[in-house]
Amino acid sequence: MDSKTLSSTSRQLAAVLEPIAGQVYFSPECHSNYQALGFGGSRGVQDGLALGNRMAYFTSRGSVMGQVSGHVVAATFAVFNPDIVIPAVEEGWRLTDAARICSARDRGAIAQLERILGASPAGVERAQQLLQRAVGPLKIEGRPLFAGLRSLEVPNTALGATWRLTDMLREYRGDSHIAAWLSEGLDAVEVCLLTDAFSGLPMRTYSATRGWTTDQFDPATERLVTRGLLDTNGETFTATGREIRSRIELNTDKQMHTAMLAIEDDVSELMEILAPWAQAIKDACGYPKRGPQEMAIAASKTLST
Repeated sequence: MDSKTLSSTSRQLAAVLEPIAGQVYFSPECHSNYQALGFGGSRGVQDGLALGNRMAYFTSRGSVMGQVSGHVVAATFAVFNPDIVIPAVEEGWRLTDAARICSARDRGAIAQLERILGASPAGVERAQQLLQRAVGPLKIEGRPLFAGLRSLEVPNTALGATWRLTDMLREYRGDSHIAAWLSEGLDAVEVCLLTDAFSGLPMRTYSATRGWTTDQFDPATERLVTRGLLDTNGETFTATGREIRSRIELNTDKQMHTAMLAIEDDVSELMEILAPWAQAIKDACGYPKRGPQEMAIAASKTLST
């Protein structure tokens, strides 16, 4: 697979996988399970989506690695402000333990998928087989969330196992993305600002949903201007900034080569099975319908809620 095809195909697959894996963060079943453990309930509804409780989000997603400290979760998630992650996780561990909230996460995610797709959607066994082929040869070094998911017991239904595999590929790509931007000498605030520009968003919109504030944005913007990555007003890319941010995506794609090679001949079949699932999940308000720009702008207006 040449590099251009690799980038294109791996991004297409990631887009199809995202609603299936990421629906866990909008699952009313998950929110109810977390609330039963003592966490706050959903923060409300936006565009039909049940928004999650931030403390439950950090604690549940981090729980796949075991009962690690808030510092470890902040380091692993990378783009979130540690000032909000660390206390959230430490408080989360006062309410529950990793095994219980991880189980609540699994049960809630699978329950939402069963509600939307049915217990055995068309092609689920084949999708499980192909995803297992993609995940099988992947190595864990430098990829803590992927490694954590790999250490867990696989759910005992085809749909549950398929969800676990999509989550593993999602986190493998996420871990790879962190490695890619760190290798460019960027810190978390800087890469969030460059991502705003890369996504065509107003500066400090999506990045603000990661908990960063003016006190962190201002010096990070100055650093990016000094490096020649943002223009002198700090409002948009320079050519160099665009090149670096594009290279981060390309280097993320390259790290997916092993998975893509494992299913190269069958990747179109896998996407044909999963694409209707992804659309059904969006249609049922299990994952955002709107693009990142609209969602980020709306979210940035409700950060204090």
